[in-house]
Amino acid sequence: MTIMGLGLLGRGIGVTKFLAECGADLIVTDLKTAEQLSSSTKQLTKYKNIKFVFGEHRLGDFTDRDLIIKAAGVPLDSPFIAEAKKNKIPVEMDASLFAKFVMPAGVKIVGVTGTRGKTTVTMLLSEILKSAFGDEKVYLGGNIRGLATLPLLKKVKTGDIVLMELDSWQLQGFGDSQISPNISVFTNLLVDHQNYYKNDMEKYFADKANIYRYQKACDVIVAGKEIAKRIIRQDFVDTKPRRTRNLLKNGNKMIAVDYKDFPSSWKTKLIGEHNLFNAALAIEAARALGVKETVIKKAVAGFAGVPGRLEFIREVGGVKYYNDTTATTPDGVLAALEALKKYQGKIILLGGGADKELIYVDYAKAVKKSVKVLALFKGAATDKIISALGTSTSLRAGKNKIPLEVFDNMKEAFTWAKAQAKRGDVVLLSPGAASFGIFLNEYDRGDQFNKCVKGLK
Repeated sequence: MTIMGLGLLGRGIGVTKFLAECGADLIVTDLKTAEQLSSSTKQLTKYKNIKFVFGEHRLGDFTDRDLIIKAAGVPLDSPFIAEAKKNKIPVEMDASLFAKFVMPAGVKIVGVTGTRGKTTVTMLLSEILKSAFGDEKVYLGGNIRGLATLPLLKKVKTGDIVLMELDSWQLQGFGDSQISPNISVFTNLLVDHQNYYKNDMEKYFADKANIYRYQKACDVIVAGKEIAKRIIRQDFVDTKPRRTRNLLKNGNKMIAVDYKDFPSSWKTKLIGEHNLFNAALAIEAARALGVKETVIKKAVAGFAGVPGRLEFIREVGGVKYYNDTTATTPDGVLAALEALKKYQGKIILLGGGADKELIYVDYAKAVKKSVKVLALFKGAATDKIISALGTSTSLRAGKNKIPLEVFDNMKEAFTWAKAQAKRGDVVLLSPGAASFGIFLNEYDRGDQFNKCVKGLK
């Protein structure tokens, strides 16, 4: 077998370990260098049936193999995947290959996708399901940091539930295999990853839509009201939009949800309308799985949120610090600013970075309205932000001007941002851009921010 993409987040490592322990003859190939991947390869040194190819991919590794397993994010026009398919070699992905094995055996798959909110929905739904059915019956997989899905084959049994967060790339695998989760949640569809999809939102949506397109009778799709309208237009037998359950072409049912559907008498620790929306989606998915209302209500009340998603870190000297590193799009930043609107004019924002071919016009309007000081990380997205603001780094505070600086590391950006903060202010890391170039990934960016905050005295 050839594994295309080892990576640093743990999923590639988990898949490789599992297949190596199964006795597979493996070639692991990645465009990153051996030095960049040293922390990953150290975990695989005991396996003698793995050959590593780093810094390149070779066509020969995609010709005479029994199976190719590709990581998320492999280009749509990859010549190496094309070579494998030309040679009639099966190409699979971790999460969808797992689902293809276990669904016929009676394991229920619950999938969550969307541009924003999918991790919060996934983790809240996990708390609800574990409260209802027990830890031994509910497993996490998909796009969860540090988790590989395929190794769950050793653990799951008939009647278990596997809850997967699924990005658009992983859903390519579901489309190729023509399968969809039994219960699917589709939060929303916003502009993202246009550097990958080459400014084609239809391709982005097509991958996302695999979460419901192959559902069967008795399956359920829980969707945000906005994306539900698009699903209705494309897939409903009865094209009249309705607020409640609707019958789709394959006999599956849809439940459309917005933030107003969060029960007004229930308690939650989450802040912002976007999080009430996320909670409402998780509640409806739990109901579709037959969870009792009292169990759902208690789990929702106890859920404190997900690290890196508008996460309150601490308050020091009357200044509150929030980590929203997973806000990698302008829409994510807008949601954070809306959630913190009571601090309008008191927000010191750390943002910017690498570009994903996104637009920053609305972002600039919101920043001018809500932000007191702006610290940006160097990158093409930052250039767009500065242009959208109609300013430059040489301009300083004055009438209708925001103090702005550009940095190439977290320590200096944080130190400068902290120096601008006064009692009653908020320092918010909410980038609205990708992390690459300065940080290893978005999690590294958030971890560095947290370290700076926790070091304050």
